[in-house]
Amino acid sequence: MELLANKYRPNKLNDIIGQSHIIGKNKILNNLIKNKKLFSMIFYGKPGIGKTSIAYVLVKELELNHRFLNATINTKADFEVVIQEAKLYGEMVVIIDEIHRMNKDKQDLLLPYLESGLIILIGLTTSNPYHVINPAIRSRCQIFELKELSKEDIITGLKKIIKKENINIDNDSIEYIANISSGDYRFAINLLDMALASSSNSSINMEILKSINSKPAFFSDKNEDGHYDVLSAFQKSIRGSDVNASLHYLARLIESGDLDSIFRRMSVIAYEDIGLANPSIGPKVMAAISAAQSVGLPEARIPLGTIVCEMALSPKSNSAHIALDNALNDIRKGNTGNVPNHIKTSSKAYKYPHDYPNNYVKQQYLPDNIKNKKYYVPSHNKYEDNLNKLHNEITKDLN
Repeated sequence: MELLANKYRPNKLNDIIGQSHIIGKNKILNNLIKNKKLFSMIFYGKPGIGKTSIAYVLVKELELNHRFLNATINTKADFEVVIQEAKLYGEMVVIIDEIHRMNKDKQDLLLPYLESGLIILIGLTTSNPYHVINPAIRSRCQIFELKELSKEDIITGLKKIIKKENINIDNDSIEYIANISSGDYRFAINLLDMALASSSNSSINMEILKSINSKPAFFSDKNEDGHYDVLSAFQKSIRGSDVNASLHYLARLIESGDLDSIFRRMSVIAYEDIGLANPSIGPKVMAAISAAQSVGLPEARIPLGTIVCEMALSPKSNSAHIALDNALNDIRKGNTGNVPNHIKTSSKAYKYPHDYPNNYVKQQYLPDNIKNKKYYVPSHNKYEDNLNKLHNEITKDLN
């Protein structure tokens, strides 16, 4: 009943798949083992790429006393027990999974022992530690980002297991597992394991694999960095007018099932990145969101795909929101002034623009000390060029 993922958990650093930037001859982690020295460190990266395996291999090869804790599951009392054990041994490596979820009580408990060297910490997280981990903990650790595994990495690892287990499987099926795993080696091994258990003669083919899972295991947890990375890539692809990339990231977001994040981000993009270059895009985006909400998935993809194509292909302008940000900066710095008397409430000196030709009359609106301030700097696109041309024609005789 032993799972293949556990049976073939690496015992040596050289058994780790990928991570060639820190593992290999004369690389950082190999040299730590060679020099029999370990420091507090944090490994972060996507699921299934070797964080836990590397932590276990390090303590095993260095033959160090260690304990494994989970920042979410284990209580403060569990942490206290480990500290007492460390005092008995004189030193202890504590491997903490989901370290980004470690609360302040546990952090405060560990800090002095990290400082003294009684505890050597190996933290594991899918989140960027620079964003989510207490700076006091972070400053006492070396931080290593683990890279996403390539399809070739996954295939190499699978073939080793397949050979040892004498599994009958063709190359197309191996490649299918590697593709669908999206860089998650643990997912790939578990899929191989289940396919093997589902076959009648220890033979695996594409039909068995697709009957188990036909969806990729891409990392897009809406509560973690991966999801926000995809949202960021979605916006930046639209901003960069790459319609193909925009559709790719939209598809990933749709597969994650988080329509609310798609709606919010599209609403922002319409005004932040397209703005005055295509003013009709705002109402169109809201109409597409309304349609998507009405029909739900899977049909929601149709209006969303249509509007995202238009957004990506639209001209871009951020002039309006940059202008407002400039005005806000002045307000926050105290660079304001009194409202001119002639535009105060019920002022008899106010000139009503609708009473004048072209609905325009020259009068001062900004306070005296910033009366010549210009916040809005137009971008060059068809719509704003026309606005500026019209505005200049109306005001040229009054300047």
